[in-house]
Formats: sequence, structure tokens, C-alpha cells
Amino acid sequence: MGVIPLSDVSRRPSRFPIVTASIVGLNVVVFVLELANGDAFVTRWSLIPADIVAGRHWVTIVTSMFMHGSFSHIIGNMVFLWAFGPEMEDAMTPRRYLAFYLLGGLVATLGQVVASPASTVPNLGASGAIAAVMGGFLVTYPHDRIRSLLVIFVFIRTTYIPAILLIGVWFLMQFVNVGTVGQQPAVGGVAYMAHVSGFIFGAVTARLFENRPGLGSLTERV
Repeated sequence: MGVIPLSDVSRRPSRFPIVTASIVGLNVVVFVLELANGDAFVTRWSLIPADIVAGRHWVTIVTSMFMHGSFSHIIGNMVFLWAFGPEMEDAMTPRRYLAFYLLGGLVATLGQVVASPASTVPNLGASGAIAAVMGGFLVTYPHDRIRSLLVIFVFIRTTYIPAILLIGVWFLMQFVNVGTVGQQPAVGGVAYMAHVSGFIFGAVTARLFENRPGLGSLTERV
């Protein structure tokens, strides 16, 4: 069984989410470059914790945030970003939201480095920054309903789930699985510590970035 969030049905952003859309576009462009340039490109711009600890290739702390390992990886991340990003951008203003997103990704990445400092497995993906967005969303709009796809084997239906439940369960799953990658550095996997670190950053700091008068208008979209 799986749940795929699609959008917030409880409110409508007051403006087009230009930063969220731009981030999605940039991730797609970088993924096309990955496909065109192969493994050498991926290795060059992905983050390797051992390199960061040794003081090398620090630029990959940022570049790795816009890279993905597969079609399912980028599609899943961008779907989650589009489900929660527009409302958070509206709450913060575009510039504040961009700073929040990038700082969330930075904290998430460093959290994974601290968890596995000797790892030589390339780390890549936007999920740490997106986790920060989700953490911020949980604090800002805990009772909003999220239109989601509920997938049970071959059966798919649309349902509406309170953000506090959907995001809360997601975070609990990440927290329970913290350490998986660190225990299996040779095979890689999901960077759970990055998810947890990014989420905590987002939940703790979201209010500092918000522009309260700019919060989206309440509505019910079904």
C-alpha cells in the first residue's frame, strides 16, 4: 500500500508558485544532463560524505540537491514538492522560500554526512530539501486536507488526508529507518538521516521565514 500526495485542497495560493516551478524545472534539466553525460557526470556532481569530511568537493553539497538516480526518484520527489511547495512559497514569499528550501537541503545533506562520515557512496536527490518543506507545512497548515492517491496493489483511489496525519506518518517512517544507509554503506539506499534532518529544520524554522499576511486563502477544491 502507498500514498501519493497531490495537492492541498484546503487553500489556494495567492500567486503562481514561480520558485517551486523553477526548482522542478531545474531538477528536470539536471536529470536530462545526467542521462546525456552518463555515470561520469553523476559521480562528479554527487556528494560523497568522505570527500566533504576531507574538505574536498564542497560544491557538491549544493549540486547533489538537484540530481536524481532514476526516473522514479525524480518523479516521486517532484510530486511531493508540488504537493506542498506552492502553499509554503505563498506563506513565505518567493525569496524567503528559496532561502528556506536551500538551507533545508544544506542541513539535510550535512545531517547525512554526520551520520555516515566515512561513506564513499554518492549521495544525490532533492528529498532532504523537500523534507524541510514538509516539516514547514506540518507546522503551518497541520489541518489542511491533502488530495492523495491511495494505492493498494492494483487498486487506486483518490482520498483526502489531513496533513498532520499524512506528513506525521511519513516522518515517523523516516525516523524509524534512520541509520539504514549508515549500516550498509556499500550498497547505498535511502538517506533517512537527510530526511529527518531536513524535516526537523523545516519544522523548527518555518515560522521565521513566513510572511503571515501572505498566507493562502482558504478554499475547498475537490
